[in-house]
Amino acid sequence: MNKHKPLKSRDILGKVNTSGQSNWLRAAVLGSNDGIISIAGLVIGVAEATQSKTAILIAGLAGIVAGAMSMAVGEYLSVSTQRDTENALLANERRDLVNHPDEELANLVSAYESDGMDPKIAKIVALELTKTNAFTTHAEVDLHIDPKHLTNPWSAVFASVGSFIAGALIPLAAVLVSTEKYTVTITFVSVIVALIITGLISAKVSGANVFKSTLRVVVGGAIAMVVTYAIGNLFKIAG
Repeated sequence: MNKHKPLKSRDILGKVNTSGQSNWLRAAVLGSNDGIISIAGLVIGVAEATQSKTAILIAGLAGIVAGAMSMAVGEYLSVSTQRDTENALLANERRDLVNHPDEELANLVSAYESDGMDPKIAKIVALELTKTNAFTTHAEVDLHIDPKHLTNPWSAVFASVGSFIAGALIPLAAVLVSTEKYTVTITFVSVIVALIITGLISAKVSGANVFKSTLRVVVGGAIAMVVTYAIGNLFKIAG
């Protein structure tokens, strides 16, 4: 009896790298979380130190610009490095196919066999796919990289910057529209609700445990706001 698990069609065609397609979504989720938490901490700290809406607005806008620029540079450098790594791996794969074609074919057959394919069928599939497009097949199976869809640093930059600004506007708007007595409370509640939403989205994107993923985001944001609130309160007392 064959105890191997059935092979799905995507296994036959290779394990396509989805990082290029989902990278912008990861950047968007992280950007929104950063925008919400960092600006929430900033404006709550300033709001506790002074009730001047002008001062809060200036601090918030400065924080948004600085944060967005930081996100853009960080994402561009990170994803560009990842793309360079992918290109280097693909270049090595090209050389191996030219210099060691038999070994590469054997590795491909072995990969399909490890996925549960019958050895005879694995060799037939490997031979056919190698004839069709050896480089793409080996890149997808050996490296989990789709040569036609490499990671794009600019998509990550625009996604992170846009989501950072969108997230940052939530606590800033909450501070500006709330009354003096309930500024911190309204902002805190608004941020917690926003973080719950982004936590749920983050868990959905990553496939992580929904409760744990959301709890981490909410607790991290709450701690940031409590700390900056305490710092703002110290300056208020000192003033």
